[in-house]
Amino acid sequence: MSLDIARRAMVTVFGLGFLKPASGTWGSTPPVAMVALLLWSGAAQWVINAALGLVGVVFGVACVAFGPWAEEHHGGRDPRQVVADETAGQCLALLFVPWRLDGDGMWFNGGCLATAFIGFRFFDILKPPPARRAERLPGGWGILTDDLAAALYALVVTQVVARFVLP
Repeated sequence: MSLDIARRAMVTVFGLGFLKPASGTWGSTPPVAMVALLLWSGAAQWVINAALGLVGVVFGVACVAFGPWAEEHHGGRDPRQVVADETAGQCLALLFVPWRLDGDGMWFNGGCLATAFIGFRFFDILKPPPARRAERLPGGWGILTDDLAAALYALVVTQVVARFVLP
């Protein structure tokens, strides 16, 4: 019984996957909120990247490990309640942004957070190649890899905006 609770907590990101509408959008919010809090607290760039990497890996592993259970438990491929893939993907989209840690960074950082969030949601919904093909992988890999592909697109867009548009 307790293993099922742990699996459910991880794949639904502690219940966010049950929120409506757009459970995937809810699943994308924890990394954005985490970075905002870290920026507000004055955390160093490496701390932000380490936290994103750790959270991304934890929820990515949860997708792969518990994906088959989630598909059986919730019925069907990539059930909407499973949002650990969105959390992992959003972490990737936020990696290596050149955050401004000075007093003038609020608008820049907010713009980068918004770009990464909106970009990831856009590409996750659109699923440009190879994301659509990645969905066909079995079990947890199919749940996770389409989101990682979308996150790579969002990462590129966010880096371009951060380095060439917002400055």
